[in-house]
Amino acid sequence: MIAKIERVPLRQVWPHEAYDFTQWLEENTDVLSEAIDRNIVSAEREKKTENAFSVDLVAEDSSGSSIIIENQLERSNHDHLGKLITYLTAMRANSAVWIVADPRPEHVAALTWLNESSSADFYLLKIEAIRIENSSPAPLLTLIVGPSEEGKSIGRIKQEMGERDHTLYKWWSQLVQHPEAKLHRHISPGKYSWIGLGSGIRGIGFNYVVTKQNAGAEVYIDRGKGMDHENLQIFDHLQEKKEEIEADFENSLSWERLDGKRACRVRAAVPGGYHDPEGNWRATHDRMTGAMNRLVHAIRPHLKSLKIEDTVEELDQDVAQPIQ
Repeated sequence: MIAKIERVPLRQVWPHEAYDFTQWLEENTDVLSEAIDRNIVSAEREKKTENAFSVDLVAEDSSGSSIIIENQLERSNHDHLGKLITYLTAMRANSAVWIVADPRPEHVAALTWLNESSSADFYLLKIEAIRIENSSPAPLLTLIVGPSEEGKSIGRIKQEMGERDHTLYKWWSQLVQHPEAKLHRHISPGKYSWIGLGSGIRGIGFNYVVTKQNAGAEVYIDRGKGMDHENLQIFDHLQEKKEEIEADFENSLSWERLDGKRACRVRAAVPGGYHDPEGNWRATHDRMTGAMNRLVHAIRPHLKSLKIEDTVEELDQDVAQPIQ
C-alpha cells in the first residue's frame, strides 16, 4: 500500500520563525545545500550589518562565497523583498536566499528579473512541512527561482537590446531634426534600424537605414503578401532606367532584386553607423540626408510612369530637390 503525504501547518512544527525555524535551519544547512545545489559549510544566526540590520542567517559555501538567508513562514511580501536586497548589499554578499511559505507571483517575477539583471544570485524557496501517516514532520524545500547561465545570458541580451534601443532613438531623433531631412521631418523617432515614409504609392517607401557600422537611404518595394511578382515588376521597371536614375542621383546605387524574398530595394549606402562616436553622427546624417534627397529626385519621375492602380501623390517639390 502506498501512503499519502500530509501537509502539516508550519507553525505546528516551528512555532516561532526566529527562535525555532531559523535555529533549525542553522543546524541543518545540508537541507538548504541540497535545495539550492550549493555546498554550505557554515551559517551564523542574527548577523548584524554595519547599519544595525539583523540578517536571519549569513552562510558561506565551500568556495568562500557569502550567502544571506531571509526566512518568512508566511506569504512573501514587499517588506521582506526589500530586506533581502538591502542585506545583500550591506553584507557585500553575492548570493541571497529567500525562504517563504507562499511565494507570490510578483515576487517570483522580481527574483527572476534580479537574476537576469544583476551579478548576484537570488534564490526563492518554498518551505513546507510534510509527514506520511504518523511519521514525524519533515521539511520540504522547493526551489521556485534560482540563477542559471541561461537567465544571465538573457539578462545580458536584454541589457544590450535596451542600450541599442536607446542609442537608435537618439540617432533618429537627431537625424529627423537635421535641416536637410525635410521629407522625414514629421517622422517620430523609433528604436528600429530604419524609419520610412510612403512615396505616394502603396508599398513603395523611402527609408533611412542604419546598422552598427553602415547607413544609407533606400527605395523599399513591398506591396504586401502575395504581391511578390508585382514587387519584381516594379523593381525591373526601375532597373531598366538604371543609367538615367544613377545619372540623376550622381552616383551608383545598389540594386537588390532579392530573388526568393518578398521585397526588393534600391539602396544608396553611406559610411558610418550608430556605433560610431556620437560626435561623428552629424557627418553621417549629412551624407544620409544628401543621399535621400538625391534618391527621391532621381526615382520620383519613374514612379509616376508605373502602370498600377494606386494614385501617386505629389511629393513636395522643395523637399525632393537634390542637395548641391
